[in-house]
Amino acid sequence: MNFSSIANVLGSLLVVTGSSMAFPAICSVLYGEDDLRAIVISALIIIAIGLPLKRMFRNNHQLHIKDGLFIATFGWIVISAFSALPFVIYGAIPSFTDAFFEMMSGYTTTGATILTDIEVVPHGLLFWRSQTHLLGGMGFLTLTLIFLPHGMGGVRIFRAESSPGQVITKDKFLARNRDTMVWLWGIYLALNMFQTILLYLGDMSLFDSLCHSFGTVSTSGYSTKNMSFGYYNSAYFEWITILFMILGGVTFGLFYMMVKGEWHHVRENTELRWYLGFLLFFCGSVSLVLWANSTHGGFLESLRYGTFQVVSILTTTGFTTTDYELWPQSAQMFLLVVCFIGACAGSTTSGIKVVHYVVIIKHMYATIKRIFLQPMSVSTLRLNGRPVEASIIDLSVCYFIINIFLVLFGGCFMVLIDDLDYITAVSSIVATLMNIGPGFGDVGPSQNYAFISDTGKWFLSWNMLVGRLEMFSALVIFYPAFWRK
Repeated sequence: MNFSSIANVLGSLLVVTGSSMAFPAICSVLYGEDDLRAIVISALIIIAIGLPLKRMFRNNHQLHIKDGLFIATFGWIVISAFSALPFVIYGAIPSFTDAFFEMMSGYTTTGATILTDIEVVPHGLLFWRSQTHLLGGMGFLTLTLIFLPHGMGGVRIFRAESSPGQVITKDKFLARNRDTMVWLWGIYLALNMFQTILLYLGDMSLFDSLCHSFGTVSTSGYSTKNMSFGYYNSAYFEWITILFMILGGVTFGLFYMMVKGEWHHVRENTELRWYLGFLLFFCGSVSLVLWANSTHGGFLESLRYGTFQVVSILTTTGFTTTDYELWPQSAQMFLLVVCFIGACAGSTTSGIKVVHYVVIIKHMYATIKRIFLQPMSVSTLRLNGRPVEASIIDLSVCYFIINIFLVLFGGCFMVLIDDLDYITAVSSIVATLMNIGPGFGDVGPSQNYAFISDTGKWFLSWNMLVGRLEMFSALVIFYPAFWRK
C-alpha cells in the first residue's frame, strides 16, 4: 500500500473536518453560549494535525484499490474520533467512547444516540452533531475527493465507499470523477436548502429547520428535540419531511437526469418503480392497521402517522412522531420487515437496498419457472432494460445472506456481553447495521443507547461503519491477503 498517499488523503480529511467546524462556531457566537471555546480548540487541533500530513505528502498522488479500501474504512474512524473532541472538551459527553459512538452514528447517518436530554446541549454542539449528517449523507470521502489533486485515483475511494448496488445499476453519469462529485453535492445541498425553506415557512426556527433538513435529506435522523418530530405535532412538518425522506432515498443519478431533461431514464428505472411500490404497500398496510384499531383516530391521522414511520424506517432515516411500540403487533411486524429493506442504491440511504431484492426476486422466479414449469426455457434477468450478468446475481445473493448472518451473529454477541433480552439485542444490530437508529425493545423510539456497555458501543459503532460502507469494504480488511503485497 502507498502509505504516503494514504497520509495525504487522511490529512485532507482532517483539514476539511476542522475547517467545517467554522459553521458550529458561528452558531455558538450567534447564540452567545459557552461552547465556542471547545469548538475552536478542537478545530485548531484537527487542522494542526491534518495540515502537515496534507502538505508533507502532497506529491504522492497514486492510489491503488487497497489504498482506497483502507481509506474508506479507517478514514471514517479517524474523522469520527477527532469530531468527538468538541463534546469531550466541553463536557457535554465526557466519555470518549460515548462521544465516538455519537459521531460515528452521525457520519454514518445512523441517528442512534446516547444523549438522554438533547435539548440541554448548546446550539453550537447541536449544530455540529447535525452537520455530521450533512457531511456523511453524501459520503464524507466524496466531499474530500473534490479537494484532492487530479489523477490521485479518487475513483478508487469513491468505489470503496459506494454501495454494491451501484455496481448492479452501473450508476456513473459523468466521465470525470470530480465533476460527478460536484454535481452530486450540488443536488444534495439544493434539496437541503429547499426543505429548510419549507420548514421555516411553516414557522419552525431557522436553526431547527437547518438541523432537521440535514437529518432528512441525508436520511439520518438526528433531531434537536427529545421527542424528535413528535415535539411539533404538526402535519405540515411531517408531510414535508416525508417528501424529502422519499427524495433522499432516490438514486441521485436520476436527479441529474431530471436536470438534463432525460426523463426516459427515470421512467425506465426498475429500482425506482419497485421502491415506490414498496412504499405504497407498506405505508398503506400500516395505515390501514392503525385505522382498523383506532390507534390514531380517523383514517387521515392513521395515514399521517403510518406513512411517516414507514418512510422513516424504510429510508433508514429514523425520525419518529410517536412511540410505535405502543402500536398493534401487526403494525410493528410490518415495521420490522421494513427495517431490512432500505431504499435505492446511489442514494443517501443504507440497508440492503431495493435493487438487491429486485435481482433476488427475479432470480427466484426464473429459477422456479425453469425447474418446475419450463425446464427447457432460457430466461434473461433484466434491470433498467439491460441484461444482468450472473456475477451480479451472485453478488446480490451473497450481500443479502451476509447481512442476515451479521444480524444473527451480532445479536448473539450483544446478548453475551450486555445480557440484553433477545429482542433488544437483535434490534440493536439491525438498527445500527442498517443505519436506522431507533429499533425495538430497550433501544426503541422512546429509549436510547446510553445503557449499553462500552464494549457494546464499540461493537455497535463498528456495525454502523459496516452498514454505511455496505459491508464489503469494511470486512475485506480482515482478509490476510489484503495485507500482503
